Amino acid sequence: MATLLEQLKQYTTVVADTGDMKSMEKFKPTDATTNPSLITAAAGMSEYSYIVDDVLKQAKSAAGANSDDKAVAAAAFKTLAVAFGRKILEIVPGRVSTEVDARLSFDKEKTIEMAHDIIKQYEDAGVDRKRVLIKIAATWEGIKAAEELEKEGIHCNLTLLFGLHQAVACAEAKVTLISPFVGRILDWYKKDTGKEYTGAEDPGVQSVTTIYNYYKKFGYKTQVMGASFRNTGEIIELAGSDLLTIAPKLLAELDSTEGKLEKKLDATKSAAMDIQKIPMDKETFEKMHAEDRMAHDKLKEGIEGFSKALEELEELLAKRLKEMPEPAHA
Repeated sequence: MATLLEQLKQYTTVVADTGDMKSMEKFKPTDATTNPSLITAAAGMSEYSYIVDDVLKQAKSAAGANSDDKAVAAAAFKTLAVAFGRKILEIVPGRVSTEVDARLSFDKEKTIEMAHDIIKQYEDAGVDRKRVLIKIAATWEGIKAAEELEKEGIHCNLTLLFGLHQAVACAEAKVTLISPFVGRILDWYKKDTGKEYTGAEDPGVQSVTTIYNYYKKFGYKTQVMGASFRNTGEIIELAGSDLLTIAPKLLAELDSTEGKLEKKLDATKSAAMDIQKIPMDKETFEKMHAEDRMAHDKLKEGIEGFSKALEELEELLAKRLKEMPEPAHA
């Protein structure tokens, strides 16, 4: 009998949620996503030290001999994310998601500026922009930045998405795809209620199912990519989603388990459902966001977490810079 992973790939595009290239080579996902935490973890692995050192040497050279290590490390982050992205694209046949600095999540113009810089780095290296998704937090400002970028042919992945209001705004902005965070939604409800949830009762599963049905009911082109899974049960309940981004540990579990996998999400069934359309503007978005305690808490926590991971990465890069030998002079 086919494994659960083999069957899942028949219904859903499987994406690797990791910065570890070895895992991608093993599980053969179509696409891959990264975030500051994953890049930080990969940057600390000895097998990828050459990528980090190359980026730091280039950043140091560009900044000049008397430059401050912290400033060089901060500048090196964007280049490092693209360097890992380029290596990933040598393995996966599809796309890689590269994240904008989470500290810019409420600054539309700076988000657009950094997205342009990331795309330029990829294109300068010969990578077609169609193979890159710019990953942006799903704040109102982030969604509006993505709307402008999409008009330029720069495709976006809206992340840290927890509420239907965020999903509706993304669809109206015609973003390429969204990443609703299944596991983080579950975490919040477990802490808030003290209950355990399994299968279709999982609030994260229910959230993604609602978003998927809404998109398919109204014919939105924006794709749904469930993310941040805590167990394979959540993944099984979302078989049929456009995409699912899955960590190596859970990919391994799916790959070693046999059994019948049922397609749970179906666009044809969604189209026949009785769903009310939600008119979306900034006022409605902010009102719905304020009323959704879970989405409000988790978006704030997520931005703070990714920002902290970036600061840790910059510290790691500054430390590595200090340890690097000075280049020999002729």
